Parts: sequence; structure tokens; C-alpha cells
Amino acid sequence: MSKQEGPSAFGFLIDFAAGGISGAVAKTGTAPIERVKLIIQTQDANPKIKSGEVPRYTGIVNCFTRVYQEQGLAAFWRGNFTNVIRYFPTQAFNFAFKDQIKALFPKYSAKKEFGMFFLTNMASGGLAGAGSLCIVYPLDYARTRLASDVGSGQKSFNGLADCLVKTARGPGGFMGLYNGFGVSVIGIIPYRGVYFGMYDSLASINPYKNDSGLIGLASKFAIAQATAITAGYASYPFDTIRRRLQMQSEKPKSEWLYKGTMDCFYKIMKEEGTTALFKGAGANALRTVGSAMVLVLYGEIKKAFGFEGGVGGSE
Repeated sequence: MSKQEGPSAFGFLIDFAAGGISGAVAKTGTAPIERVKLIIQTQDANPKIKSGEVPRYTGIVNCFTRVYQEQGLAAFWRGNFTNVIRYFPTQAFNFAFKDQIKALFPKYSAKKEFGMFFLTNMASGGLAGAGSLCIVYPLDYARTRLASDVGSGQKSFNGLADCLVKTARGPGGFMGLYNGFGVSVIGIIPYRGVYFGMYDSLASINPYKNDSGLIGLASKFAIAQATAITAGYASYPFDTIRRRLQMQSEKPKSEWLYKGTMDCFYKIMKEEGTTALFKGAGANALRTVGSAMVLVLYGEIKKAFGFEGGVGGSE
């Protein structure tokens, strides 16, 4: 099969499928870690925990243990179906749009113009992430709410449809599904920018990038893992604020803990300290194994269809 270059309808579909399949596989594998991360990250905005109905989680191990004891093994995948539904279009649109957007920029040599090459990758990645978020944000909201349902009592929501309908029928109406959207757009730019820009740039200078054996795969995974961790920490404070705002979406504004993005930021800083913006970051670092898997799987799937460049598309 000849190598494909530039944007095309077929290339877009390959990007869409490769990004979606790799994302769904990786997310399912790391679902338990991701659920623990969300519980720890949002517990200070969770009504059940703030009221004392459910005791606070003291760390990653404590959270893993209690979720298993209170809700059972299957509970670690609570919200995973929603996450896969969300992640397929999110990841697919991110990758597909990024390569299409990247094709609109001038091409720079990774060896001779690395700075401009990196900035181009970062810009295309950030724009792709912001664009795809507009489409799938209600699913991201539902994922947060389903995964943060704690304790052994009655669930707040009985599934994806129930979560979306209850929120849309609440005081905030349909726009309640987009609570925290503004800070998400701000946060997605550094996250996707680093996620795609750093990986594409490092992958282009990887001396083992054409090695189809174990060394080549290991080098790609190492680059992907470093990229995922860096991107995660770069945007984590934005993610924490977003999740906190999502936790109050179905309530009337008079019961909101936070009036908006800046109010949430200041209250967290004042009442909990700077480190609170990174609650759950330890579990998130473990979760990035899934993000690294996505990057590597995406590149390998594209290569199997005869497309150059892995995550970065054709060079």
C-alpha cells in the first residue's frame, strides 16, 4: 500500500477510527484508576462527603479499598460506558481535526526548524482539542457525575440518560450540561497542545521510530508516557476547577458552592491551599499509562493502513 499524504476524506476516516478505537481500549483498561482519581479530585465538592454521610477518602489506597468494599469490583468501571462513548468521538475528533488543522500550517523540518515545528504541532493540537470539546462536553459532564457517585446508598443517577435528563430539566436547563465549559476550553489548550505537540516533536527525532521491533515500541511508549504525564500536570488545576463546577450543575444557583471559575479558584486556594488544585494527581499519573497507550496504538493503527507519521500524520 502506498503511503498517504495530506488531508483527504479517507485519511480523516482513518484518523477518526484509529483515534477512537485506541482511546476506547485504553480507557477501559485504566478505568479503575480514573474513577479513583475523579473521586479524590471532586470529594470536596461532593454533597455526600461534605455532609458527613460518606467519610472522606484519605488517599489512593484508601479509595481503592473502600470503593471495592462499599460498591463491589464492577463499581471501578462505573461510568466507563459513558467514558468510552465520550472518549471515542473526543479522541477521534482530536486526532482527526489535528491532522486536518496541521495541514493548514506551513511545514517545518523537525531537524532544521525544531522550534517552529514544535509550535505548529502545539497549536494544531490545542485547536483540535478545543473544537472537539464543544461537541462532546455533555458526555464529559456525565462521566464526572457518574464516576463521583460514592457510598453504598442510593445512586444520584441511574445511568447516562438519567444524568443528562435530570441535569437538563434542572434549574440550569440544557446549559447546565456545560457548567465548567469555559475553564475546560482554557485548560484543553495547554493539555492538548503539550499532548500532541510534545509527542509529535519527540517522535520525529526518535532514532528508533522506524524500528518495528520491541526497542521501537518501547521507545515510542517512553515518549508517549513522558508526554502524557507532562500534559496532565500542565492542565491539572484547570481540570480540578472544571470537575468542581460540574458537581453542582443540577442544583439551583442558591445552593452552588462556587459562583464561577474564578470564585472556585480563589475558594480552593483560600480554604484548601495550592496543593488542592492537584488532588488526585498521583492517580492521574498512573492513569497516563492509558494516554500513552492511546498515542502508540493510534500510530500503529495508522501505520497498518499505510499512513505516515503516526500521531502527527504525514510529515
